[in-house]
Amino acid sequence: MPKLPIIHATRDVTHGRFQVEQVDLEFSNGVRRTYERLKGGGLGAVIIVPMLDDDTVLLIREYGGGVGRYELGLPKGRLDQDETAEQGANRELKEEVGYGARKLKILHNLSLSPSYMTHMAHVVLAQDLYPERLPGDEPEPPEVVPWKMSELHTLLGRDDVTEGRSIAALYMAHEYLAGRFKRS
Repeated sequence: MPKLPIIHATRDVTHGRFQVEQVDLEFSNGVRRTYERLKGGGLGAVIIVPMLDDDTVLLIREYGGGVGRYELGLPKGRLDQDETAEQGANRELKEEVGYGARKLKILHNLSLSPSYMTHMAHVVLAQDLYPERLPGDEPEPPEVVPWKMSELHTLLGRDDVTEGRSIAALYMAHEYLAGRFKRS
């Protein structure tokens, strides 16, 4: 594994609501570069794979301002102060899907774009669901869409399923539930 670069300096160059940081690096071969990265705000995030039964995942359809259309994906959100990933996942599940979970398991962590973002999200499998709704912060309630995991290949071909974290988390859960995914 390569030796990590030396960090010579970091500077806040925030413009607007995004926190941007410049990092001056020196690599093991002596090459120097300045990288810019978006700093993650808050305490981290969760993306939840809610399983209604052994083959049915509950997806949500909500508006994606970045792509300007409705997208079908998994519920997700930021962690609140003093919340564990499991607690945050259960809260977000209740707010966005109208269910709580008696069984929550962190499968892995996902980065959004490690080249220029510090943001990480915990992938949480939610099972043994029960109806419970909490008020959320979405401008409109997301539409809940049940989908068979056995039809995951069909879901991945849809034009309204493009969010990479949702796709990766669904695949991780699919493999975990089949007994093939084990975190090293």
